[in-house]
Amino acid sequence: MAKKVLFALTSHDQLGDTGRKTGFYVPEVAHPAEVFRTAGYEIAYVSVRGGSAPQDGITGDDTVVSAFLDDQATADALASTPTPKELSAEDFDVIYFAGGHGTMWDFPDSAELTELAAGIYERGGVVAAVCHGPAGLVNLKLSDGSYLVDGKQVASFTDDEESAVGLTDVVPFLLQSKLEERGAKFTKAPNFTEHAVADTRLVTGQNPASAAKVAQLTVAALAG
Repeated sequence: MAKKVLFALTSHDQLGDTGRKTGFYVPEVAHPAEVFRTAGYEIAYVSVRGGSAPQDGITGDDTVVSAFLDDQATADALASTPTPKELSAEDFDVIYFAGGHGTMWDFPDSAELTELAAGIYERGGVVAAVCHGPAGLVNLKLSDGSYLVDGKQVASFTDDEESAVGLTDVVPFLLQSKLEERGAKFTKAPNFTEHAVADTRLVTGQNPASAAKVAQLTVAALAG
């Protein structure tokens, strides 16, 4: 039976009080989705509030993103995502927390989403996340009360990268610092370069350039 990956998407579309829009970063879904599809995985989507998930990061010069958005089945799925409480951990082998700045506002406090992810992990699945997607990990506890990231190697959008894009004072917290508070062994590469790490079925990546690598490491983790 085909393995199944669930992409978790933000429902938050406001970039703080800047007046700018945000959402899930489409390249961080399109590129890993291509990796998973090539590996024979089925792909599904979930968002914090369900319905149509707000999109960000579409530039028009990325052929993988264009093909992803032009696919009718994908478009239909993204227009009507379920909420976490409508899904069961037993149905998925992977949950992949996609990034986009919106995640910083709604991923951490979505108890239903973190419970779903913990359930997938504790049945032997992989929890994956990239860029700001690890915002979904900051409050993710296992059934023994420990944080999933505690003592594990973890990557995410770094505090330096947040400063470089000028949003340090806009986001509700700094992701690297929060993960370190939770006990993560934080690892990073130079700003905006590819970096992903796998540790005990937790696979995380630093930035958009790392999204496909996270998917490759996830496929390898489940194959092994």
